[in-house]
Amino acid sequence: MRLTKQTNYAVRMLMYCAANNEQLSRIPEIAKAYGVSELFLFKILQPLNKAGLVETVRGRNGGVRLGKPAKDISLFDVVRVTEDSFAMAECFEDDGEADCPLIDSCGLNSALRKALNAFFDVLAQYSIDDLVKARPQINFLLGIDTLEPRLRNAATGAPVAPAA
Repeated sequence: MRLTKQTNYAVRMLMYCAANNEQLSRIPEIAKAYGVSELFLFKILQPLNKAGLVETVRGRNGGVRLGKPAKDISLFDVVRVTEDSFAMAECFEDDGEADCPLIDSCGLNSALRKALNAFFDVLAQYSIDDLVKARPQINFLLGIDTLEPRLRNAATGAPVAPAA
């Protein structure tokens, strides 16, 4: 099974936000860290936001942050939101258009379902936090260490514009 580029970068975006948990992450910064277009990341952001995996803060000092703790976001959560289909073979699809005469009596479909469920079970065992903690130098590798700290409101945690 091959995951889409969208899923790959959704996981990376969540890892970036987890590593940068002290402040809001900005799409241009994430795009630069991974060498991908901002437009592509904005497209990925929508389903992640809708699923509650990230929150967005609008405005000049806005950005993105995790919608819940990194330890509570499994890789399965991300894959479920970003992948359109898990059909591994024609007979796996529910549209009833498979041409195989063995469709109702073939063991392939059952074997593929077991394999897919095992894949999902493994993904569910790993969190975004696990991935971030596995790379102690992640902030350095992503360039987060070089970012200017942004001011935050002590009461609300919301970003504030620097005094001119």
